[in-house]
Amino acid sequence: MPKFVIERDIPGAGALPADTLRNISQTSCDVLNKMGPQIQWVQSYVTADKVYCVYIAPNEAMIRDHAAQGGFPANRVSQVTAIIDPTTAE
Repeated sequence: MPKFVIERDIPGAGALPADTLRNISQTSCDVLNKMGPQIQWVQSYVTADKVYCVYIAPNEAMIRDHAAQGGFPANRVSQVTAIIDPTTAE
């Protein structure tokens, strides 16, 4: 199943309090539960003004549908074509 990285422009994301991040996470999970097991949220990275999310889904359309249903921006959706790490150099 394809993996995607979603870039979300959210000004001030890095300063959001824990309860707000929890509420956003709960909303995302609620939408995912309604959409079924084909789409999975792996994890997200919160930076100063962006959130980068990693999802597994059959296609980009499903990623964008999740964003629309949850009220989240999905400014850029990129399909992962390879994963590298320090062991790739060996």
